[in-house]
Amino acid sequence: MASALQNAAVSLQSKIPPSARLPTNFTSPKPLSLSFSATFPSLNLSPTTTLRLRGGSALGTKMSATAAGSYAAALADLAKSNNTLDATSSDMGKVEKLFSDTAVYEFFANPTVDTEQKRQMVDEFAKSSPLQPHTVNFVNILIDAKRIDLVKDIVKEFEMVYNRLTDTELAVVSSVVPLESQHLAQIAKQVQKLTGAKNVRVKPVIDPSLVAGFTVRYGNSGSKLIDMSVKKQLEEIAAQLDLSDIELAA
Repeated sequence: MASALQNAAVSLQSKIPPSARLPTNFTSPKPLSLSFSATFPSLNLSPTTTLRLRGGSALGTKMSATAAGSYAAALADLAKSNNTLDATSSDMGKVEKLFSDTAVYEFFANPTVDTEQKRQMVDEFAKSSPLQPHTVNFVNILIDAKRIDLVKDIVKEFEMVYNRLTDTELAVVSSVVPLESQHLAQIAKQVQKLTGAKNVRVKPVIDPSLVAGFTVRYGNSGSKLIDMSVKKQLEEIAAQLDLSDIELAA
């Protein structure tokens, strides 16, 4: 799966003309008061949603988070209604992987690129890494509404909604090298015992700074931590050593 997604992103990159990428000296325009009113076909939202965003302000950030939550909740409601919640969650993982590629994200965020060209890119990705029709439609809605900048936040919000609906505990497992599947399964069982959750979903992350070992974050917004890393052990050893009275030879 990971290899297929990587190939899909590379394939999309090759089809993005240099002129469609954001220039290195590109800066966002001065803060503007923006508003839009949009209806969402095939999505169970209130008939009309109007948002007023002020770029660069705390209010703008708060409203963006609210907008991301609204989009995510609408998608989750649709997925639940047609019994595709798990499949849609898988789709959102693919979308997250796609937009984590800087070149791909910059292409879709570039206001000078034609909307239809962006839609064609979405279709290309959906062919190489199959997505459900409503997921493709959802991404196109973000493109049409010029809210593709919210896609990463929407993925996070959807993940939280999915976890609540399915009584799933997310465990983010960080390690220097990928852990074997049986080790991840053991970690999942331990987290399930600690939380009492019906399901546990493990999300592996590579973190070279750990030196060796692994860490597990779970709970509300990753508030709980199991630290089995060598980095932590080294920090504990350093904290126990008092080198203040040692004089180095000249």
